[in-house]
This record gives sequence, C-alpha cells and structure tokens, in this order.
Amino acid sequence: MTSPLPTIPHLIGGQRVAGGNRSADVFNPATGLAEKRVLLADKLTVEAAIANAQAAYPAWRNTPPLKRARVMSQLKVLLEQHADELCALVTAEHGKVLADSSGELQRGIENVEYASYAPELLKGEHSKNVGPGMDSWSEFQALGVTAGITPFNFPVMVPLWMWPMAVACGNTFILKPSERDPSSALRVAELALQAGLPPGVLNVVHGDKEAVDTLLTDPSVKAISFVGSTPIAEYIYATGCAHGKRVQALGGAKNHAVVMPDADIPNAVSAVDGCGLWLVW
Repeated sequence: MTSPLPTIPHLIGGQRVAGGNRSADVFNPATGLAEKRVLLADKLTVEAAIANAQAAYPAWRNTPPLKRARVMSQLKVLLEQHADELCALVTAEHGKVLADSSGELQRGIENVEYASYAPELLKGEHSKNVGPGMDSWSEFQALGVTAGITPFNFPVMVPLWMWPMAVACGNTFILKPSERDPSSALRVAELALQAGLPPGVLNVVHGDKEAVDTLLTDPSVKAISFVGSTPIAEYIYATGCAHGKRVQALGGAKNHAVVMPDADIPNAVSAVDGCGLWLVW
C-alpha cells in the first residue's frame, strides 16, 4: 500500500491551514511523478486570508518604516542562510537546474534588500512658497490589503518582486503562487514570519480561478499585481479594474535566443519551445 502524498497547505494569519475541498498534484519534472499535493483554496478560504490581512493592516500601517525595514533586512539574512533549501524546492517542482534556481533566488534577495531601504524611499517632498502664502507637500500612504498572482517560471523571484515592497510600504498582502510549484513561496513566507513579520501581514493561498476571482472581486483588496500569460493578464486587468482596484498585469514577456549554425536544430527547438523565447536564426 502506497503512503499518501505530502499535502501543501495555505498560510493564513501566520499558521499553516487547510482550506478547500479540492487539491492538485505537484509533479517533479525530472521524474514525471506526482510527489506532493497542493490544496486549492475555495472562496471561503481566500476570504479568511483577506480578513486576516485586513485585521493586521492598521497596526502594520502604523508601524514605523524603520521597523518594517528591519524585518526585510532580517529576511535577507534568512534567505541567504536557507538558500540551498529554497533552491532545492524550486528545482524539485519547476525542473530548472540548481544553478538557475540559485540565480533566481539571488535576484529575489536583491528585491528584499531594496525593500529594506523603505525609510528613505518613503520620504515625501515639501516645497515652500509655491504660491502667495502657500506651501506644498506630498507624502506616501499605504493602500491596505494588496495581492499578487505569480507564475510557474520563477516561483521565488516573482513573488519577491511584489510582496516585500508592498509590506515595507505598510500594506498587507495575499500571495497566490502557481499551484504547479508552490512550496518555495510558502517557505519564504514562513521565513518572513521568522524574520519578525507579524501574522496576517503576509498570507499565502494556493488555488486556481476560484481563488483568483475572489481576490479580483473582493472590495477589501485594493490592488493586484500579476505576471503570466497575455490572455490571463487581460482578464486580470479588466476584472480588477471593473471592481475599482489598482491593477498591474504583466503578460507575454519574451526573451531572445540566438541559435548558431552548428547547433543541433531539433534539440535547440525542443529546449526553448514553450519557454517564451523569440528565436533568431
């Protein structure tokens, strides 16, 4: 009798939790075998994450930027200490070689480092005498609950594009990573808690369209960031904007590759097919 596959849960309010009656296999591309199962959040599960983020927002918004930045600085240290573990998770679920996983993680760590500069980045401006007897100033204000929907190809880096800056600026965040390689995003979120991020500031929910639509339509979510295919980017943008949210939707990115005349053409085509590359012959 085979043992059941390990189950990947959600992270809501600082705790690993179950949620939803559906799950999906998580495959190891090197073997083609399902090695884990990930829970797929239903509407109630996503709403629980939103409620936790909403509850955590007032205290986090009022936390001084310097203290928020110190969490990012500590997270950078922890990511470096756990680099081998995180890269192994990426490789086991995505299939990229360890060297590529390491490069991806390093780029993500650079984003965390940038977020640690929040006290300087959040400074406003003050101008005297812009008019007779008038001064002018500007300041940055947190939005509230924000969310990110991230793709399969960079399961560590793309989430770290999004939530570190969002939370460093005083927002709370709900991350919906790709259900095909979810473990590394969940582990990074747990390291953020270890670094001092209060429970509820960052929540991770796994899921498919049901989870995405809940984030897009719930009025408590003020902004959405997305990276993925162009058709889904168009859907995210249209639906989120229709519900009054700020939306950043990045779709259809392409990289370039040059195939030299002496290359094995069938193997070269196979290697880059489906990877979002423009070929130059």
